Amino acid sequence: MKIENDILLVDKPEGWTSFDVVAKIRGKIRANFQNRAIKPTKRQLRVGHAGTLDPFATGLLIILIGDACKRADEFLKLNKTYEFTAKLGAVSSTGDTEGEISQVSDEIPTKDEVLNVLSKFLGEISQVPPAFSAIKINGQRAYKLAREGKEIQIPSRQVFISRLELLEYNYPYLKCVCDVSSGTYIRALVEDLGQALKSGAYCLQLRRTRVGEFNISDSLLIDKIV
Repeated sequence: MKIENDILLVDKPEGWTSFDVVAKIRGKIRANFQNRAIKPTKRQLRVGHAGTLDPFATGLLIILIGDACKRADEFLKLNKTYEFTAKLGAVSSTGDTEGEISQVSDEIPTKDEVLNVLSKFLGEISQVPPAFSAIKINGQRAYKLAREGKEIQIPSRQVFISRLELLEYNYPYLKCVCDVSSGTYIRALVEDLGQALKSGAYCLQLRRTRVGEFNISDSLLIDKIV
């Protein structure tokens, strides 16, 4: 298993939760010890991650092992890079493919209109995190309250977007790459872009490619971890 300083970089597959990856790595560590007839300590089996990825998302997940778990906050504060594909003309109750999809508009924004809107989201912006997120509201996860149909009031926060570049536009699909500060929700960004374009939008695909100085090119696929 390729581990440096108790840090393992994993390319999370679609459909896996971040906890699924943690559990898989913990199982691999336990099996490695058992194969050597060694009983691992609790510290050696301590596994965590530094920054949740939604199940529908793929990409870089930093896995922390043993004493490195104490450094989780350090990694959570790092800037990140994402590639995303938005689908215009519709919205989702969760902001992504897992929610209830509703058509909003048949208007087709021009490429110039798209570029103009993207430019307005550069720099410091105010963002309201999605109701279906892991943010805690009075001690409970927002997504749990949302699933129970409870009304949630999440305060806005200031986030910083240093790059928001158009990679491809073929209506209704809009593909971009962005560099963002810690705490930025791409699903919320996509929804805000859709509102600004007056077309509606939800996140169709999402991939994290960088966290601070850690890059997806240095990560391992789940089935390559032994």
